[in-house]
Amino acid sequence: MHTLMVADDHPLFRDAIASVIEAGLPGSRLLEAESLASALRQARELAALDLLLLDLNLPDAEGLSGLRTLREALPELPVAIVSANQERRTVLDALDLGAVGYIPKSTPRKALISALHHILSGQVYLPSDIMRRPPATPLAPASPPPPGLANLTDKQLEVLARLARGDSNKAIARELGIAETTVKTHVSAILRRLGVGSRVQAILAAGELDLRELSISRHQR
Repeated sequence: MHTLMVADDHPLFRDAIASVIEAGLPGSRLLEAESLASALRQARELAALDLLLLDLNLPDAEGLSGLRTLREALPELPVAIVSANQERRTVLDALDLGAVGYIPKSTPRKALISALHHILSGQVYLPSDIMRRPPATPLAPASPPPPGLANLTDKQLEVLARLARGDSNKAIARELGIAETTVKTHVSAILRRLGVGSRVQAILAAGELDLRELSISRHQR
């Protein structure tokens, strides 16, 4: 049995989340908060809270400020963003602040249930459709690659590019025609060479760089 909380000031959305959790996570307990202050108060009073679903626009918190406050006050509490904001940069910034997932409010019911199972199993959820979109403002061609990227092989760059799209190991293996265990080996090497501890940090280290162009430019030297 899981205990979750949804912090959103729209009663209809809280009702919708309650319906999804009742159907997809039977036996789970759902608490509701219409403000950041209420969410903080309830979270502090609970002995255990498995996941807090946080909207980015609450009456007493706007944008990522609510997430920052929660991370400072309750650093061990898993927080996932549920928002209508689907900007790629916002997604990455939220994950960089420690969110365990980012779920667009437009997510279909079945996909939302899958995302919740994904997060509650201890994994970070990335919305692949958002991660696949090109950056709104590409970096200038003269921009140097982040430190560590130059140490990656072409195959590792291909894997990292697909990580940045939100692809799973299985999807990467299928697209590149390699074994899933090989993908895991590449991911471990990428994290080691970039000096980071997670897939999300690797994506942030790569930033908005066109990894495919970096690979091509190597062969043109």
